[in-house]
Amino acid sequence: MLPGSRAAMAPPIRNDRDTPRTTRRSLLAGVAALGTLGAAGCSRVATASTEDGGDLLERLRAAGVVRLGIAGEIPFGYIDKDGELTGEAPELARAVFKRLGVDRVQPVPTEFGSLIPGLNSQQFDVVAAGMYVNAERCEQVIFADPDYQMLDSFIVRKGNPKGLHDYQDVVEKKARFATGTGYAEIQYAVDAGYEESDILIVPDQVAGLNAVEAGRADVFAGTALTTREVVKKSARTEATKAFAPLVDGKPHVDGGAFAFRPTETKLRDAFNVELRKLKKSGELFRILRPFGFTQAEMTNLTAKELCGGGAGG
Repeated sequence: MLPGSRAAMAPPIRNDRDTPRTTRRSLLAGVAALGTLGAAGCSRVATASTEDGGDLLERLRAAGVVRLGIAGEIPFGYIDKDGELTGEAPELARAVFKRLGVDRVQPVPTEFGSLIPGLNSQQFDVVAAGMYVNAERCEQVIFADPDYQMLDSFIVRKGNPKGLHDYQDVVEKKARFATGTGYAEIQYAVDAGYEESDILIVPDQVAGLNAVEAGRADVFAGTALTTREVVKKSARTEATKAFAPLVDGKPHVDGGAFAFRPTETKLRDAFNVELRKLKKSGELFRILRPFGFTQAEMTNLTAKELCGGGAGG
């Protein structure tokens, strides 16, 4: 199963026939090695119990603070211009953990590809980065149920002169295709028949916007959320209508969620209880809406569905 791009943009995505590749929201291939390197020179949280679902929730309540792994990605989890932690995942974390008896959240910034290694090497307590849930990641962490779902969209020149609406169009019309470092959209394009070596890889959606404006690319692929937000700054481009990429020939919807160490099922389960309450009351949407999310991106997808019935459920 393919990852998504995290969304709000995603982890190493790969074909079953291929060796792993790092793709957005991607888990880097050298997980163990990266975890070891990432931990060097960095204080760690206390080692969790490996029995009976873990004791991390109790320890967090006693400490009064939870450490959040974030990847500096707008709008998912980042430090704003005033030096404050914000984003959809940190703000949701504040709401959920307060309900769980943990009053403060503390950011631990890292690269996206280092989030899972950093979590499993105890550099922080939970991944709060809008990470897409997919089967490959579910072998390494456990996920809460998704707090949002996401489709893809393109940044194109005004009027969409090449008529690009999905990855099949990009291939058929031989469009110059760009997307972000580690984005799941890399794999979606490759699966549609685009040569990976021909993809223009840029750092993020702003660089993608610039590439389309400058004529270095005909199209930049990202999440529907990031594309529609970034084109607000441009008079020369627009975002296409959101669409579901094809995975194994079927439309695929990604979902982003919080990730926990596999031993910490008690914390994950308690998180899910409060998340469901926030969904039911409508408070979840009120938390996410300021970051550009729409009602269409609220979801009842479960981690079990996106993990393919694996450990993340």
